[in-house]
Amino acid sequence: MLLYVLQRLAVLAATLIIASLVVFAVMDILPGNAAETMLGPTATPEAVAALAHKLGLDQPLHVRYALWIGGALSGDLGVSYAYGSPIAPLIASSLSVSAPLAVMAMALSAAIALAAGVYSADRRGRAGDAVVMGMSQVGLAVPNFWLAILLVIVFAVTLRLVPAGGFPGWSNPARAVGALILPAVALGVVQAAILTRVTRSALLESLNEDYMRTARAKGVSRRAALWRHALPNALVPVLTIMGLQFANLVAGAIVVENVFVLPGLGRLMLQSISNRDTLVVEDCVMLTAILVIGLNFIVDVACAAIDPRLRSRAA
Repeated sequence: MLLYVLQRLAVLAATLIIASLVVFAVMDILPGNAAETMLGPTATPEAVAALAHKLGLDQPLHVRYALWIGGALSGDLGVSYAYGSPIAPLIASSLSVSAPLAVMAMALSAAIALAAGVYSADRRGRAGDAVVMGMSQVGLAVPNFWLAILLVIVFAVTLRLVPAGGFPGWSNPARAVGALILPAVALGVVQAAILTRVTRSALLESLNEDYMRTARAKGVSRRAALWRHALPNALVPVLTIMGLQFANLVAGAIVVENVFVLPGLGRLMLQSISNRDTLVVEDCVMLTAILVIGLNFIVDVACAAIDPRLRSRAA
């Protein structure tokens, strides 16, 4: 197990280095810069050049990359060009919204998907299976921003059960959680549709294994065998998808956060892109990459702990 973890750590480190190079290179080749955006189209080339020099945008590419990585490793993410304030508090404030939203959406998605997937697999080929698969197909086809708008119209505007948008802050936890309910539903339902189909497929594969026939031959009921033997062995692909989904929920909530006017990471990235605030964009994208790669590492280790065959393949 230790050798497997060390191999995964080496892959994680190499992937992070490549990701940082790609992120920095992509942001550098984009047309325009923060100096031009801040001064506007009427600024003279001399004024733009002076501001670019002040911001350090005229330094060689490798120098700016080294300064960016060195600062990030030391905990200094730099200063936002547009806001004129340190980037770390901006990202921390945004994550205080995006992270709980992703956790709520993932919890909702997992609860729906595991229950629906087990129910569908247990009733394969029957009416219940067809209904669940039909609903999951609808969930796959529904864009989350459309669902978000529909939820606002029904539950916020018509029924007035929850706020239509905005975030009151965590000083009042009850109101803060209430403001995140509809966005979590908009994000979680779509992800649940994907996870339901994965859960069902993994369970159906497990139900055909020899250990299931052995358990049934020993007198274990079908439902008990499903929960005690089939589901634990089907968790490897389910956990893999859940890890990817959680990272996507943090990174891919840009549209939903804008529908509900939430000051999350997606909204910060969108505003920074508009302002050509490259440092903020680079830090946000790199943070997202770290989340994705880190969660994949955790999922790989968890799957190896569940299924020893994965460790033997790596060795």
